[in-house]
Amino acid sequence: MPSFDNLRRTDGGTQHFTSGLLREQLVPLLQFLVVGGIAFLIDYLTFNLLVFAAPWPGGHGPMFDWPMLAKLLSILLASAFTYVGNRLWTFSKRGSRVTGGRLLAFVLLNIVAMAMQELCLGFSRYALGLHSWLSDNISGTLVGQALATVFRYVTYRRWVFPDDRSGSSLGDPHTDSQQTATLR
Repeated sequence: MPSFDNLRRTDGGTQHFTSGLLREQLVPLLQFLVVGGIAFLIDYLTFNLLVFAAPWPGGHGPMFDWPMLAKLLSILLASAFTYVGNRLWTFSKRGSRVTGGRLLAFVLLNIVAMAMQELCLGFSRYALGLHSWLSDNISGTLVGQALATVFRYVTYRRWVFPDDRSGSSLGDPHTDSQQTATLR
């Protein structure tokens, strides 16, 4: 039977069963969503300025004919923000150290997440033939970003910002060898 002792806290005789659960799961999720919301705005505004800004000749943005490149640039800018925001705020209490392996994991995971967004936009633009502001923003920004956000949250917690305080550090030779020795 699993023990829930670590989730219980006694304050003057009152037990708060959910306080540990809230601290461990809900608060970081909400922080991640706030950071993601700001990144969403960065992605949305950058993409729309590049593709649909009306002051350019033809009533479109400078990259209207290159929406995939514009989306890639907007995602890169938003991803830089998410790394800093998640590192300094969302996962700051996890005690994660910045390592080359974790930075590489961040880059690789973001390539997968970017591909999700690009595939959604590309499908809308090139398979369905939709080229409007609305279709681009529904496919690339809303649907693509929703899929990528779920993917990022799950993978960032595991590989980019693991909880070093618990001794589960991906890519740390000292911890890995200690864990291997413990398993033997």
